[in-house]
Amino acid sequence: MQAPIAKKIEKKLEKHGDIRIDNYYWLNERENPEVIKYLEEENKYTESILKPTEEFQAKLFEEMKSRIKEDDSSVPYKLNGYWYLTEFQKGKEYPIHKRRKDTLDNKDEILFDVNLMAEGHAYYNLGGISVSPDNSLCSFGVDNVSRRIYTIQIKDLKTGQLLDDKIENTTGGSVWSADNETLFYTRKDDTLRAYQIWKHKLGTSSSDDILVFEEKDETFSVYIYKSKSRDYIIIGSSSTVSDEYRFIPSNEPDTEFKIFQERERDLEYSIEHFGDEFYIQTNKDDAFNFKLMKTSINATEQNNWIEVIPHREEVFIEGFEIFKNYLVVEERTNGLIQMNIKAWDNSQDYYLPFSEETYTAGSGTNPDFDTNILRYGYTSLTTPTSVIDFDMKNQTSEIKKEQIVLGDFNKENYTSERIWAEARDGEKVAISLVHHKDTKLSKDTPLLLYAYGSYGYTIEPNFSSVRLSLLDRGFVYAIAHIRGGQYLGREWYEDGKMLDKKNTFFDYIDVAKHLINIEYTSSAHLYGMGGSAGGLLMGAVINYEPTLFNGVVAQVPFVDVVTTMLDDTIPLTTGEYDEWGNPNDKEYYFYMKEYSPYDNVEKKAYPNLYISTGLHDSQVQYWEPAKWVAKLRELKTDDNILLLDTNMDTGHGGASGRFESLKEDAKEDAFLFMLEGITK
Repeated sequence: MQAPIAKKIEKKLEKHGDIRIDNYYWLNERENPEVIKYLEEENKYTESILKPTEEFQAKLFEEMKSRIKEDDSSVPYKLNGYWYLTEFQKGKEYPIHKRRKDTLDNKDEILFDVNLMAEGHAYYNLGGISVSPDNSLCSFGVDNVSRRIYTIQIKDLKTGQLLDDKIENTTGGSVWSADNETLFYTRKDDTLRAYQIWKHKLGTSSSDDILVFEEKDETFSVYIYKSKSRDYIIIGSSSTVSDEYRFIPSNEPDTEFKIFQERERDLEYSIEHFGDEFYIQTNKDDAFNFKLMKTSINATEQNNWIEVIPHREEVFIEGFEIFKNYLVVEERTNGLIQMNIKAWDNSQDYYLPFSEETYTAGSGTNPDFDTNILRYGYTSLTTPTSVIDFDMKNQTSEIKKEQIVLGDFNKENYTSERIWAEARDGEKVAISLVHHKDTKLSKDTPLLLYAYGSYGYTIEPNFSSVRLSLLDRGFVYAIAHIRGGQYLGREWYEDGKMLDKKNTFFDYIDVAKHLINIEYTSSAHLYGMGGSAGGLLMGAVINYEPTLFNGVVAQVPFVDVVTTMLDDTIPLTTGEYDEWGNPNDKEYYFYMKEYSPYDNVEKKAYPNLYISTGLHDSQVQYWEPAKWVAKLRELKTDDNILLLDTNMDTGHGGASGRFESLKEDAKEDAFLFMLEGITK
């Protein structure tokens, strides 16, 4: 089958006296039958190229699925007199949400069987489960399109019936006031930005709801939550570089929200309540790695803030958790998470011990305020995820659950390490790697290099049972902890955004070259992978170094940077100006244009490419990868594979359901194996 060729309709895009010609701009016409026809033709072409791997894909899918315990359940947690848990049943795609009153020995009360609710839907996502303080009602949100637009409904947990209340165009989450009758929720605008907080009274029409707060600044998004103490309802309004909070007592839903501290450019902070005080994680006074402060509930402006934990240049404060008797602070030092436990009475101050060379840990579900038990998660590239209850007073641990990997898995068969590569400007970039112990590292070893590198998001060295299919067939899996993430603290993020964004791409390239230089692999066996902003990374890298990789997988890639960032009607654009820059400013426009993957496709050879998207993607619109593929088809000079795979039913997160997404993993793996000549 011949590759589809998209028609060209010239579109001139002019800004700052600069003219760009976009011949595939027309592909953003979602309702145009020709657009759908083109996407379907690309899907048929992808199917034809991968047809020899169909049986292998099916085998990989079953292999991945067979490692997962189908009849499984979460570790129960206690909240307000009930134990809550989530259960999966054999042969079913979706969870069953349950609770048990008082003790775990009592019978199950089913809140939601999502399998029944999802019947007849190609995509179904239930989220935002919130139980009323008197335990009698439960609000929840449903998205059955995959655009991350949820309809909130309320279930009577005594009768099992849904109330007539129905609230559309929300983020899905909601917060109950202490009166069990008032619900606060967040609405989205036409660009899908969360911009309003509304108040709903039970039994009334959503048309009668009251607007509580509207965020006028298009670079900010809003959200609402209840303090862990359950004493306050808090509205947060955040941009990339600034925060502002408002609060009311949760038993006074009709009072006016009070500003905690007015927003200031470059002042970031977050708050949590304890006793007569609020605790604040903030970068105030140039504390770029953040510090912890506190203030009275009656005097919340920053001139009243008192330092609790000072700023340290070598320690990045990731977050904190408050208990009645203890404060737990999550810190990152030299890329690794440490958990500092402090007793309020100063009787104890210590760190949890972690021993592996590369790992990740983090606070788990801890809704109970009055307990000495900290629940946290631990995992590494070779260690399945464990949920651990740690007694902070006695310093004893109980593993409540370790991820079960079915089959012949033995963690001793795999080895992981962390090495460092030197970037072109002298910075040291960490690489976390894992492979089967029998895999010999050489120029002939296939290696998949994953990275993200944006928004300060750190790709953690987590365990993955799906990844075993690669490792057992001789692949090395590596994570490049490049700038743009926060692996080495806040400055690591700042050095990979705005007018320093190219550091992200160059770090990745330099890591790849280092792995080749130390003969862990070679260009003939090196593969790249990234999704969303990581897909941007893939697109930029293959423009800079098209012969460095044999193949690249770009998942839902953000590749048309300049055009998207100039269109403030597209979801998320305005809120991203402090991440990428605002191209209405000439300096940012031309800097973006230098790396934007779509704008820099040239007549040259490119590696083998597998590019995926979802028709309903709300984060990266489907037309970005579609246009990119069309332009690559037109200009590339090689005979390498170029595939566009569009899921016509889903959005940014891919397929819903527990196992359906494994088919996407199996397809990506089959593509990589095909390039390596691995057939079983």
